[in-house]
Amino acid sequence: MGLELLHFLTTDKLRLPGLLYKPDKKTKVVAIYLHGNGTASVVYSPFMNILGKKLTENGISFFPFNNRGAHLVKSLKKIQNGVEERVVYGTAYELIKECILDIDAAINLLITKGFNKFFLIGESTGANKIVVYQNYKQKNPVSRYVLLSGGDDTGLYYKEYGDKLFKKVLNQCKEMIKKGKGTNLVPKYISSYPMSYQSIYDTINPEGDYNIFPFNNDMNKLNLSKKPLFSEFAKMKKPTLVIYGDKDEYCYGDVKKCVSLLQASVSKKRNFTFKIVPGADHGFTGKEEELAKNIVEWLT
Repeated sequence: MGLELLHFLTTDKLRLPGLLYKPDKKTKVVAIYLHGNGTASVVYSPFMNILGKKLTENGISFFPFNNRGAHLVKSLKKIQNGVEERVVYGTAYELIKECILDIDAAINLLITKGFNKFFLIGESTGANKIVVYQNYKQKNPVSRYVLLSGGDDTGLYYKEYGDKLFKKVLNQCKEMIKKGKGTNLVPKYISSYPMSYQSIYDTINPEGDYNIFPFNNDMNKLNLSKKPLFSEFAKMKKPTLVIYGDKDEYCYGDVKKCVSLLQASVSKKRNFTFKIVPGADHGFTGKEEELAKNIVEWLT
């Protein structure tokens, strides 16, 4: 197995890093990995080497990369007309729809490396991003999707805040964005870690792109959203593997119920495969080998 550090520019000229795992025998097939948000980074995840080894042993290259949402706050380089400047990104400032710019750039880079068949694997928020990407770019070169532990951040914030504060924060974020202060950081009663008004609003808005897996809304009939629940997920037409751990701490104590809601939303479709990994938490801690095996077996 070979390993190469690559840097590439997104279409809006952000410089991002990625690791390309290559099998000994040349291949034109590659799996791209999207990490979650918060403190996430592919560099700090031991799962990357585990999954990279399994994939390359089966003739598939692997490209995990740090997108603009890596880390809470991260200084990135932006290059315009040969001039380099520093811009601040990370989870604190990212908008989920910007994943399209990052994914397209990764695919374009890999095309220059000779790849022509693409799989997309997303974990936590990375799973949400895959659905967002597919929703906006239905004609894309990806053949198969793997969604790991897709998250209901909107519902989790609603549970944490309560109805009154949730609605207050939504309105406050909208007002700050209208005033041109969307990149200002919110006070600590809204978030104990650094988050901008625009990113909090993007995350908790029930009508927004982030709200892909509205488990809390459906389970408790909260009526937070006017758009049909799981509508973007249900529109996916390509082969899609969905995996959760049965101890996922962000599934409201009932992983089977959450998965059943997803299954019900696509009950008449045959392009979906669902798996629950016994004993696994949200990050599949201690179950990485089993997870990698499930992914590779399905992809091959």
